[in-house]
Amino acid sequence: MKKIIVALFMLSFTLTSLMAQGSNEVTKVTPEKNTPIEISFWHIFGDARGQWIEDRVQEFNKMQNKYHVTQENKGNYRDTLQAALLAYRQGSAPTLVHIAEAGSQVAYDSGIFKPISEIGAFDTSDYIEPVLNYYTINNKVNSIPFNSSSPVLYINTDMLVQAGYDRDWTPNTFEDVIESLERAQAAGVKNAKYTDGIHAWFFEELVAEQGGYMYNNGNGRDSRATEALLGEDAGLRVAQFYKDLAEKDLLSWTGKVEDWGGSDNIFINEKAMYHMTSTGDINVISEGAKGKFDLNVGMLPIATGTKRNGTVIGGGSIWLTKGHTQEEMEGARDFILYMTNTENMVSWHKLSGYYPVRKSSVKQLENEGWFDSNSLQTVAFKQLLDTVANKATAGALGGTVYDHRTYIEEALVKIINGEDVKKAMNEAIVLTNAKIKEYNANF
Repeated sequence: MKKIIVALFMLSFTLTSLMAQGSNEVTKVTPEKNTPIEISFWHIFGDARGQWIEDRVQEFNKMQNKYHVTQENKGNYRDTLQAALLAYRQGSAPTLVHIAEAGSQVAYDSGIFKPISEIGAFDTSDYIEPVLNYYTINNKVNSIPFNSSSPVLYINTDMLVQAGYDRDWTPNTFEDVIESLERAQAAGVKNAKYTDGIHAWFFEELVAEQGGYMYNNGNGRDSRATEALLGEDAGLRVAQFYKDLAEKDLLSWTGKVEDWGGSDNIFINEKAMYHMTSTGDINVISEGAKGKFDLNVGMLPIATGTKRNGTVIGGGSIWLTKGHTQEEMEGARDFILYMTNTENMVSWHKLSGYYPVRKSSVKQLENEGWFDSNSLQTVAFKQLLDTVANKATAGALGGTVYDHRTYIEEALVKIINGEDVKKAMNEAIVLTNAKIKEYNANF
């Protein structure tokens, strides 16, 4: 008897216990000759990105007749993972599932996914190391990176010039951000402020840039995380940065956490000089700024006296469910490797702004002169390629990442509203530790 217990400590849903026989992975009858083998793919994208996926599906179906792939947008990341877990319990799991980086530990612990590296030979040499690093658990590549991103600093250079800076100047430290904003305000620059969506992902990134860990046990990479560190001193420096911005009236935000669109609008509508958000938004920000102001992109600021370490990959990857025949799993692997091949990752990057996950894709873009005419992308790639591959930049691995993000965001709001930094962060640690203990009790 194999006991599969999935702890779903994610804001919108609670602990789910899945009981299954170790041998009850669905054994399907091999289709009759000339009948294509069905492959199903659940993902989170609508709009043009969903159409891009559908186009790749149709191409794959036309180029061979052994498999027939279907795709479906299942909503957001959390809903998609929950739906896959429930479908598996009911014996109707999709073949491929699109899962956020923050859901990796839950996906791994669920026991319903098979490491992609176990389905035949799998060459990882062409993948950008910091990207693949996140999805490598217990020395196995569990999923194929797809939509990968990290945050960068977007800059209204018209405001910068009004403040007396060169147009190509970018802040390197938290102190640079604050000093340049104060200088801009003193020069009479209207709306010289900093904005972001108040998302704990940014907090994690700024901690990783300093080499800090969010969890003990090597950020949850050496063994299961049992205690929240939330960056320790590195985390306190990040929290103090937000406090300084708020106290000096240099912060502009909507009053809501995880407000991606709201913070984008603040910046696009010239209500802020700096905006930290995802590289995946570079096309949205560029289009929004067009005709209004000149735009530049800088690396994430770091705390003075710390060495730049690099960023953690955000976004999602594609996982392969168990309960399917070997042929189905091989077909699923072949499709996802096709969808994320060199040429398709070039196309995906140009459409979405997400990083192409392959070195060969970056090389092709360079050869095309893409970065010459799209210079804003250069900084993002440099930040990624200069990232040191270590446990800090591999990212925090734990089953309660969504919960700890909520607690960090609540702490940041308290800090912005005047609460002591250490008090607010300690409260977040206590709450996170309680969730970790509850989650780990199931394993």
